[in-house]
Amino acid sequence: MEYETKSHCKYLIALHLILVVKYRKQLLCGALGQFVKVSIVELSKTSDFAVEEIEIDKDHIHILMTISPKYSISQHVRNIKQATNQRIWSFAPSLKRQFWKEKTFWSDGYFTCSVGNASAETIRKYIQEQG
Repeated sequence: MEYETKSHCKYLIALHLILVVKYRKQLLCGALGQFVKVSIVELSKTSDFAVEEIEIDKDHIHILMTISPKYSISQHVRNIKQATNQRIWSFAPSLKRQFWKEKTFWSDGYFTCSVGNASAETIRKYIQEQG
């Protein structure tokens, strides 16, 4: 992962993001899982984030992504969930039976943590040695 440079800042904001299927339904096996992966990668090409790695499990998806400081993490997550939700319902309309009345594929929450090129201990030591 490389640092990005804009007119007034230089940054590398890398995140590990986990999105979970609503009710933990194991629906990401097979074709639907691959469709979701491809959808997220395609979305990244027209959005303000980049997918470094992406992998699915039966009921959740892991994404290693870099984002721009222009938008908050929650805005990026909302963008991903909304766009993929719409694509999923078009791809597999039969899923309506799985989710009662709502057409919501993803659970409300998400997990994220920051990752970078340096460990927290390396940064802590660097800061302590300043001044």
